Amino acid sequence: MVVRHETRREPAAPVEPPAFSEAVHGMRRAAVRPELLVEAAPAPQRIAPFSSALSADVVVDDTDIGTGRIILLHDPAGNDAWGGTFRCVTYARAEIEVEVATDAMVAEVAWTWLTEALDAHDATHHEIAGTVTRVATDAFGQMAEEGGTAQIEIRASWTPGSPDDHPDTVPDLARHVQAWGELLCTAAGLPPLPEGVALLPLRRPATGGQRGEDR
Repeated sequence: MVVRHETRREPAAPVEPPAFSEAVHGMRRAAVRPELLVEAAPAPQRIAPFSSALSADVVVDDTDIGTGRIILLHDPAGNDAWGGTFRCVTYARAEIEVEVATDAMVAEVAWTWLTEALDAHDATHHEIAGTVTRVATDAFGQMAEEGGTAQIEIRASWTPGSPDDHPDTVPDLARHVQAWGELLCTAAGLPPLPEGVALLPLRRPATGGQRGEDR
């Protein structure tokens, strides 16, 4: 008797929507400060049908003084919680002075770094939410001479574009990436760029979007 073995076929990955491709292209063409080293990063799985991500380090004198990530999520069917079909998810982390970490207003100020950066780059958005976390570490015993350290971390998400936009409207993600880059630099303590200093294209742009089913 001949036993037949059926070959199971894996379901085909969904075709990347043109709107998502256009949005990812916008992320790639963002211009950022020269202190930012940006590269493609793995996007989280199963949060949305389509996603793409960038990570960045703030580098001054060959020293990393800040780091962060921005993720673009896309659900062509829309998401009621987002109020749209796209969602930006970001975080920024940097070392700060211990004295700053104990300031009662530092969390509120850090949140304005994000909102003001979005406004400054005309990155229209709605449904914004997030947290600011301060962590201070004290040193004791043989490590006491090293002194304490402190970090600040901003995590946020928002829907790019206007709440009145048509569902097929593709937001300009370059503006949102630029705002995220400014947030990283501000959190790391860099002063604003002097007038006349140009931003630079991403040095290591993402090679494309990622699909939740094939990651």
